[in-house]
Amino acid sequence: MTAVTGEHSSSIDPNTTPRRSASSVRWARRLEVFREVLRNPLTVIGFVIIILFLLMAIFAPLLVGANEPDPYQSPRDWANIDVPPGEAGHVLGTDSTGGDVLYGIVWGSRLSLQLSLTVVISTLVIGTIVGSVAAMRGGRVDNFLMRIVDVFLAIPELIFALAIAAVLGPSFRNIILALAVVFWVKYARIIRGEIIRVKQTDYVAAAKVVGDSTWNVYRKDVLPNAITPMVVQATLDMGNVVLIGAALSYIGLAQAGLTEWGAMVSAGQSGILAGQWWVSTFAGLAILLWALAFNLVGDGLRDVLDPKTEGR
Repeated sequence: MTAVTGEHSSSIDPNTTPRRSASSVRWARRLEVFREVLRNPLTVIGFVIIILFLLMAIFAPLLVGANEPDPYQSPRDWANIDVPPGEAGHVLGTDSTGGDVLYGIVWGSRLSLQLSLTVVISTLVIGTIVGSVAAMRGGRVDNFLMRIVDVFLAIPELIFALAIAAVLGPSFRNIILALAVVFWVKYARIIRGEIIRVKQTDYVAAAKVVGDSTWNVYRKDVLPNAITPMVVQATLDMGNVVLIGAALSYIGLAQAGLTEWGAMVSAGQSGILAGQWWVSTFAGLAILLWALAFNLVGDGLRDVLDPKTEGR
């Protein structure tokens, strides 16, 4: 019996067992968080709307075709101008230049996805770097970087973005650049505060005592435990970016004829008094659903991930 027991125990690799256990714990925690998020029906509705928009953006060429050479410029049907929905083969009607509204909505979803992902990812990276340097270095470096952040935060986002886009000129690329300049500061402020909080915990102090370098402490102990509010803010900004981008396009800071929802609302506004309601209505509804969906998901994530909220 003793020999069998010894043979069995020697077949277990003590180096792999703890790793498998830690990995399983991490995956179990992620699954638990996902289940907690899905318990909120409003969050589920937000996820469904986002998935529909993603599918629309991915399969845009299959749904409505692609206008060559630029698919983001709506094709014109000059024989059918201001056609109501359902007539002349246009499901959602046409605008005053013969542009198909359904084509604009579908390709506008891909344009909105491109806008929000580019701005959110770039500002998340920049803000994390600036806020991390400020929090980890402290002293004069922290004061200098935070005063720059305070200057940016003192100006309302929409006004600041409008000024930058107006100086750069009407272009979708310039809208992306203007929003990136505006949005990075909030991430820098958030990550700085979280890192300062995490630095005061016992496990960070223990890591320093055993001789870990500042970089290892930041990479393994500080950043993973400070990133949660950033994830929530990024989810909310996926909707906010499209709202502000649509506002900039609405006032003419995007290229003419671009399948951008804000530009479509502006193009259809002149026809509302004449009873041509469909262009602005469908484009405005797309903006509303996009922003609403990401706000619902962001609120659901905040209720689960932020222990200070009372939503749970």
